[in-house]
Amino acid sequence: MKFPYFRQKILTAVIVSVSTSTILPTFLLAEDLGTISVQSTTIDDRFENKRDEVSSIGIISSKEIDKDHPQNVQDMLRRIPGITTEVQNGDSLKIHIRGVENQVFMGERPGVAIVIDGVPVFERTGRVNIDLDNIESIKVIKGGASYLFGDDALAGAVIITTKRGADNAGYRVDLETGSFGSKKALLQAGFENEQANGHLQISRRETDGYYEDSGSKADYLNGKLQYYIDDSSDLTLGMEISDREKGSHGTVTGKTAAENDPKSKNTVAYNDYANNYDVDLQKFFATYSKDFNETSNLMLNVYQYSDETKYDSSPLDSDPTRYAYDNDYDQTQRGLKSEYRTDGTTFAWMAGLDIRDNEYKDEVIVQNNDELWGRPPPANGSIYSDSSTDEDVMAFYGELKYKATDKLILTLNGRNDNIDLDYKDKLDNSMSDKTDFNESSFRLGGNYALQNNIDIYTSASSGFRTPTVSQLFLGSDRPGRQIAANPDLEAETSLNLEIGVRMNTSLFDIDHDFDVSIFELTRDDHIQATAGQYTTGADNIYDNIGDVRNRGLELAINSDIRKMVSWDIAYTYLNAKYAKYDNFNLQTEPVNGICVSPGSTPVYGRGGVTNCLTAYDNEGNYIPRTPDHALNAIVRVRPAQHWTISTEMQAQSSYYVDEINQEKIGGRAIFNIWANYDRKIGNADWSFFARIDNLFDRYYYNTARGYRDSNYVSPEQPDGDGYYNEEDLSIVVNPGIVFSAGLSVRF
Repeated sequence: MKFPYFRQKILTAVIVSVSTSTILPTFLLAEDLGTISVQSTTIDDRFENKRDEVSSIGIISSKEIDKDHPQNVQDMLRRIPGITTEVQNGDSLKIHIRGVENQVFMGERPGVAIVIDGVPVFERTGRVNIDLDNIESIKVIKGGASYLFGDDALAGAVIITTKRGADNAGYRVDLETGSFGSKKALLQAGFENEQANGHLQISRRETDGYYEDSGSKADYLNGKLQYYIDDSSDLTLGMEISDREKGSHGTVTGKTAAENDPKSKNTVAYNDYANNYDVDLQKFFATYSKDFNETSNLMLNVYQYSDETKYDSSPLDSDPTRYAYDNDYDQTQRGLKSEYRTDGTTFAWMAGLDIRDNEYKDEVIVQNNDELWGRPPPANGSIYSDSSTDEDVMAFYGELKYKATDKLILTLNGRNDNIDLDYKDKLDNSMSDKTDFNESSFRLGGNYALQNNIDIYTSASSGFRTPTVSQLFLGSDRPGRQIAANPDLEAETSLNLEIGVRMNTSLFDIDHDFDVSIFELTRDDHIQATAGQYTTGADNIYDNIGDVRNRGLELAINSDIRKMVSWDIAYTYLNAKYAKYDNFNLQTEPVNGICVSPGSTPVYGRGGVTNCLTAYDNEGNYIPRTPDHALNAIVRVRPAQHWTISTEMQAQSSYYVDEINQEKIGGRAIFNIWANYDRKIGNADWSFFARIDNLFDRYYYNTARGYRDSNYVSPEQPDGDGYYNEEDLSIVVNPGIVFSAGLSVRF
């Protein structure tokens, strides 16, 4: 039998990985290893130990999620300093770390690796949709994290582990209801014995939505089975099947519309280039773990993750409830990972292998040709575009820890990724192309135990992100093709430098964990359209347009939640600016039909309308949507037996919404409150909760951005300089006060 080249590489790598896992430990075991532990893993967090970690990390447990009843993952992640998220509506959000990719709204590739049960996953538009009811833990690694996760870990990684283990034995029933017709129902059944444990969970979440045409429904089926093969090895099988339907409407144009039409009833779909999403997900994985002795372990993980997303795009001007195109995007991610680790008194190390065989298919069909260009226009039902991309990844990575002194532990991580992209255009073979990238990344750091309860840590870590196929070969993936492709693009890279202090101490007879760090994260060869994300212009093309520099301070304080009074604080100071951005062109309106701004030239927009192309140098400008200050504070009080009352403040300072820093959104502070009543009745544990978000009904924007056609010219500027005006902003208004309540029964 003949193997294709890549399949031969997979077989060879597996043989090498297993061979080294059984041969290399032989000479290390003679040194009585066992005091230094390796935490780094891309498969399973069972070895987690924060004490000698050299990077800033944050951890959220399933118990916190169950007690606080968040509406979406954003409610939990904002409790980790350095994290910002953008929510369009419902559970559709995009995660940013340390200001990276805040300049891109809901675009592909967030610059943050999203890893679920060891699988690096992403959705069509960079959004993340996660089943909150199936989370065991969330771990956030901040700073370049490609040394573990490879592509797209420019600013870090969010690692989600789904439910597992004996905690899910027995039965559980959850029921919830809330504002805007929101409902949730969950059933779970699990078991545990000496040979195995497992559970099966089914749930549904649905809502009518605050905005016009923004309802959603999500059905989930999750399960996991862990089988103990013997005293030193186990096999875990996991699966998730989901069916999600959602409308993405909610955006309005301009401050006046935001005030008068916050639900976007009168601007139905005009600002929704895409809507009516139908997302089907299937995920299956198997993880084998083997302990060779008390200090050595081997893990193997295989997975398949498929995600088919169907949606409508390009609303018609005459009837925005009808769309020109029907889109079908189908991605399948398959992979194998292998990690071997061993601990020691002086050295500890881990070696890993990451193999991915991914396929992405994208088909666009004409749905309504009423207003499409062309003579004659394409027929309804005809295929507008049909393409596929094969992505093969072969990566080797590892970690070495060295105990230099009794108090100082040094850590070195390294990874090399070989990525092959093969793009095929099924309608025009001349557009098909191939390319490859070979990228290396690292982390070097140290942890010094100043005292038994105080550690100082520092590290330098790198990240990278390769260009997308659209950026390389296809151009803008919208049918208008308004941004040209560039096959000569280089990968973006990042370097994160940080130093921090961790401390555990007791204040007012309450244990507190303190973690404070300062960092500088620089990005080189940032990929963006030369005319910016929201504008069009002559010769608009994807390019390595410039560099970005983000600096800041992060502070986290967590106290013992078992006490009568406890509190958690997450504070971020962020200074995020363009270090280089000298190829920015903005379409502006002429004055009396003449382009009079310095350096501006006439160009032609849709319908032959004359506009002006004005060049801007954005070096030194703030990154859009990066507030200087952000604070999240939670206080929990136990006023009586069985009762817990929690209050939360979310505050942030003002921020710019556009690259040229002309329009600014004011800061805000909102408050949430919720109460839990927990009691054992008979053989069952009963838990009731009620929650109010945005307690004082504060009016603010979930997000605001410079709209891509912003070309308003102020009467006060006769020279014709155009700028983003508040009536051109694309805005999603927060729904205001939100109520929710429910109960959970475990038996």
